Amino acid sequence: MNTFFKQIYRYTHLRAYRHNENLWPFCRITRAPGGEISHLNYKGEPVPLIPLAAWRNCFSGDALITATGPSINQMDFSHMPKMTVFGLNGAYVLKDRLIFQLYIIVDMNFIECRPHILKAIISDPGLTLFTTLHGIARIIDRFTLLTVRCRLALIEDACYRIFQPKVPSNEVARRFSQDPHIYFSSYNSDIAFTTDICGGVFDAGTVVYWALQILLFLGFKRLYIAGLDLNDFNQPRFYETEQDKLPSFLVKHFEKLIIPAFTLASCVLQKQGVEVKNLSLNSALSHLIIEKVSYHDAF
Repeated sequence: MNTFFKQIYRYTHLRAYRHNENLWPFCRITRAPGGEISHLNYKGEPVPLIPLAAWRNCFSGDALITATGPSINQMDFSHMPKMTVFGLNGAYVLKDRLIFQLYIIVDMNFIECRPHILKAIISDPGLTLFTTLHGIARIIDRFTLLTVRCRLALIEDACYRIFQPKVPSNEVARRFSQDPHIYFSSYNSDIAFTTDICGGVFDAGTVVYWALQILLFLGFKRLYIAGLDLNDFNQPRFYETEQDKLPSFLVKHFEKLIIPAFTLASCVLQKQGVEVKNLSLNSALSHLIIEKVSYHDAF
């Protein structure tokens, strides 16, 4: 049946709308004045969402972003001062050492291949999960809405908004140049960073980039990033083994996308009065982009 609807969609919509083909006709959405999706009905069932606008500057102080590089295994979180913890993908494996309040998953491959971790995440009532509509749909299809005990905050890729035409990567600067919340890289003007996630979040090959835009919007003033190694791309993530590791595409994007994107993010965050510390001393990301500090010295 899904294939039938997909074919109808392809025949009746331009290619620029192709990213919506698996959601139509199962989704009904309503957008708030700020542009974000405020109401969602999926397969005839209303899905409770936390309105993004309500999150604007509702936090302050420090936050820890837990990425998944191997350096996580060398960190002792027992002495970390109390702060908000923002988990990424498989970082929930650290749940016995860290209390996660916020989480983000935008990698559909992770959702498909790590259902045991995902089930634990959505079963945590103390957690708010930021994910896309595609992510919400896959979670409901696999686990049902009744099993989702965490809160859901729906975010969108600014270039692939739901039921709107995609913005090609070479048209980002032209399409978004009039938005005062969006900044562009001096290296490549089609690499962008936003201070208002209601209009969508910009991708740069790694979910940490999404996290920086979200946490700036939420109001945090100092961000620590653990596990942002961006090197030894063939090595398993801290929670993986050689036998079960998922592929990484970071090496493909590192020089031309990730470096200029994080350079841009660092500049915007600094202008907004937000400090960022990279706890991975051996990270391939230069200290000139994000200051490196050891976990011991940071805490």
